[in-house]
Amino acid sequence: MTPAELGEAIERYVRPETFPLGIRVLADGETPPERTRRPRADLGIQVSVCQGVSMARRYGWTIAMSGEDLSCPIASVAFAFRKAPPYYAEGSLAEGMYAKDRPGALRTEAVVPRVDVPGTVLVGPLRGARFVPEVVCVYGNSAQVMRMVAAALFETGGSITSEFNARADCAEIVSRTRQTGRPQVILPCYGDRVFGQTQDHEMAFTLPYSDAESFARGLEGTHRGGVRYPVPHYLRYTADYPSTYETVKAIWREEDERSDG
Repeated sequence: MTPAELGEAIERYVRPETFPLGIRVLADGETPPERTRRPRADLGIQVSVCQGVSMARRYGWTIAMSGEDLSCPIASVAFAFRKAPPYYAEGSLAEGMYAKDRPGALRTEAVVPRVDVPGTVLVGPLRGARFVPEVVCVYGNSAQVMRMVAAALFETGGSITSEFNARADCAEIVSRTRQTGRPQVILPCYGDRVFGQTQDHEMAFTLPYSDAESFARGLEGTHRGGVRYPVPHYLRYTADYPSTYETVKAIWREEDERSDG
């Protein structure tokens, strides 16, 4: 299944308001495809990874981000572009903001997925992808994410396990999905909302691109089974009305009974 075919299936069955994305971490020797934008060289800015993801899903751009493109220290460390200095490693970025004390801050830092070898983060819409993704990422509302969870589980059953900590969702989207090889439900972090301008109603869902065919079959299969988006409203019921309305209906029933008699 091509990225474009998967993107078409997601758009048909999930109907996200922004583009479904493909993500790849380029290894040494791999170069971004033509017409890829680099934040620093092409836009004159440095960004957070979540900003780049938002540009890709809202503008339809293909974005490549290396160390020189990043403004966010958490992403710079998580993607191995920079080493964490002692001030960082001691939990100073989390203490007092995400954790009340140093031990809690260290635990918060410890759960951020990290990589050992840096690689350029490449992200772009599936429908126009000029590269083979490693990760698929789709933002949507909770019903759309539920729809994708159902599709991911269609052929296997069971459940999806995800981790949430309100921080560094860029590492969860890219690194955790690559490391686990499993679908993930992503709770957009605080930075994604501030800098990536992700909205309050949005969540995200990721899966390895290697699951593309089974996921597409799951989208179709669950659709046939009746799990659909938009979620249909159950409308086959008789409503209860205010007492004054019911009085009118009672009058009509009496009139009908007299005319029948």
